[in-house]
Amino acid sequence: MNGAESLARTLLAAGVDTCFANPGTSEMHFVAALDRVPGIRCVLGLFEGVATGAADGYARMAGRPAATLLHCGPGLANGLANLHNARRARSAIVNIVGDQATYHAPLDPPLAAETATWAAPVSKWLRTALAPAEVGGLAAEAVQAASTPAPGVATLVLPSDASWGEGGIARGPLPVPGPATVGAATIDAIVRVLRSGEPAMLFLGGMALRAAPLADAHRIAAATGARLMAETFFARMARGRGRFAIECLPYNIEPGVAALAGVRHLILVGADDPVTFFAYPDMPGRFAAPDAEITVLARPDEDAPGALARLAEAIGAPPLAPPEATPPAPATGPVTLEALGRSLAALLPEDAVVIDEGITNGFGLYPPLAAAAPHDLLRHVGGAIGQGLPLATGAAVGAPGRRVIGLQADGSALYTVQALWTQARERLDVTTVILANRRYAILDRELAAVGAEPGPASRALFDLADPAIDWVRTAGGLGVAAERAGTMDAFNALFAAANARPGPFLIELAMP
Repeated sequence: MNGAESLARTLLAAGVDTCFANPGTSEMHFVAALDRVPGIRCVLGLFEGVATGAADGYARMAGRPAATLLHCGPGLANGLANLHNARRARSAIVNIVGDQATYHAPLDPPLAAETATWAAPVSKWLRTALAPAEVGGLAAEAVQAASTPAPGVATLVLPSDASWGEGGIARGPLPVPGPATVGAATIDAIVRVLRSGEPAMLFLGGMALRAAPLADAHRIAAATGARLMAETFFARMARGRGRFAIECLPYNIEPGVAALAGVRHLILVGADDPVTFFAYPDMPGRFAAPDAEITVLARPDEDAPGALARLAEAIGAPPLAPPEATPPAPATGPVTLEALGRSLAALLPEDAVVIDEGITNGFGLYPPLAAAAPHDLLRHVGGAIGQGLPLATGAAVGAPGRRVIGLQADGSALYTVQALWTQARERLDVTTVILANRRYAILDRELAAVGAEPGPASRALFDLADPAIDWVRTAGGLGVAAERAGTMDAFNALFAAANARPGPFLIELAMP
């Protein structure tokens, strides 16, 4: 058995049966091993950023890691932005990077690079296999490291001679501990804070945004008067009718600071202390007031849902029924952001997975979707744009039988447009709505936020209208059927039809 075959057999034994790949010469022995070791589904991405972003979406929905297969340091570099996003989302990924043979790398061939050094910032675990006998054991460690209660990216660098050499040893799965239980003393301390009468807020992230813990958080808020808020960008949230809605911390600094003004106790539940995305002249870097006391109920690696349930019981908070929500009628007439929110709330399929990379328009679509059919909402956590199309691709692989709806800004979609081809090749049930305002519109806001004076040169850098991108032809060229909508009536018909048919479909929606 060579090292590559031991890798494939170890991944399968550990439950990793999906690999998002863009392989090259150094990975050919792993590719060949797939014919000898059936059971791993390999999904081809035409760009490494598609493979890494899709692995993120898969992990968020499947609840277990996928593998990626990337080609040498430059291939890794192409995938780094979405590995950064995956790290921030705490998504479990086993990131396999082929590399030069150990004896060939000192010759400095053209693709030689500091592969491990480049991987380090996005990896919670990083090893290089130097011999075939090491590959299986390191692969088992990688799956274990990726799957821990605070999941992340585990990178295994695989020189080609460690892959093709004989002497590989397949390994069984290593144990993965469950999340740590929050101590009773911590629960008692939070009870005292909530009963103090001082303004408090439960700030939720991670697993605390699933349906049951959200219900418990609302029980606590109703019993104590504490406020609730979610992280601005989160990996996954349960939303829609029959579930409890929660306000998100605003992205922009002034409304974000205002949202936390007066909060004396900020209680973190699976979330980090919120900081601003960027520094701005004469503005604070943290959203919480300087005198706010930060208290942790549950760290990201702890059992946040269990902690909320125990806290609700300790408070004596009675059960609550979620508020009733009636979906609106679909909007008609001209396209506006408000109208789009109404139509999405009316027409969203039951149990959909919604991917939000709407950027400028995405924030406005969050509130109305509380009245939509029950769904899961995924956002891009790390801020590196170009994640939406790959995230939808991986989510569709990781949640078969559920329709995936991508709400996608046109500018960021261009970063990883190749994901549409993968959706067509794999016949994935994805409806992509391109919100075509033909601008990097959020940069208009950022230009003003930093106090810069706009002019013709700066405005031109944000303009996508000269020439305008034809999304219908672009999608069609990549194998995805597409239509353009210029009114809400046209959008409603296309959206309903797209969600009723198998396979991918793209709607280009002209936004004001």
